[in-house]
Amino acid sequence: MTSEPPPVPGPDLGTTPSASDGGRDADPGLRGRLIAAGVELVHAEGAQALTLREIARRAGVSHGAPRRYFPTHLDLLSAIAREGFTELGARVAATAGDDDVALAATTGGEGVAFDAPASDGPQAARARLDALARAYLDFALTRRGMYELMFRHDLLESGRLGLRDTSLPLFALLTGLVDHALAGSGTTSRPDSAVVAGALWANLHGIAQLWSWGSLALATRTENPEDLDTLLRAALDAHLGPTGGER
Repeated sequence: MTSEPPPVPGPDLGTTPSASDGGRDADPGLRGRLIAAGVELVHAEGAQALTLREIARRAGVSHGAPRRYFPTHLDLLSAIAREGFTELGARVAATAGDDDVALAATTGGEGVAFDAPASDGPQAARARLDALARAYLDFALTRRGMYELMFRHDLLESGRLGLRDTSLPLFALLTGLVDHALAGSGTTSRPDSAVVAGALWANLHGIAQLWSWGSLALATRTENPEDLDTLLRAALDAHLGPTGGER
């Protein structure tokens, strides 16, 4: 009686590049290419399109190649979302004038101070809050797929790649500016600045989502971008109080 031949092992899709790939899966720049492909994909087709297979296809490698650098799907999605936080931090730095936010979004926040400058008086802080809010809404409406991905609870909760640390600098700056802006309110008792900042952020997030879905335009019976600006000013006034004069 002859013995059966040993089974032929199948290809290891997670660790070994196939011959047909010509070594492309072992490319030292592959990690960056995968992230770049994911960023391009989320901008073009939204967060729901970010499958491992499609990202690998766009990067020109086998569908198992991403596992070499990203053991789980969440790891890759977190790396893509981190690029979004980096861009948002850069936009805020350019408009609200805080380079620490852009640096922290890149480094994960290590060794970077996030408070608003002590020299910011109430009016200056309010002006910077206005610029920050506009930058936030513009990002949310022009980077809708990335914006949706960045604030997915499962990504932030997982703590992959220190993703939460890249989102905290922006909120810390928001809180510091709110604190300085409220200092000029003239009231001796007021809510904690972090609570007000959280409520303001939630308001901005809701405006961005409802406007992008068309629900807010339907309710307010307008699609004029100037009315979005009016909503933004109303949100700031609601949480911080009206400014000294008409805006």
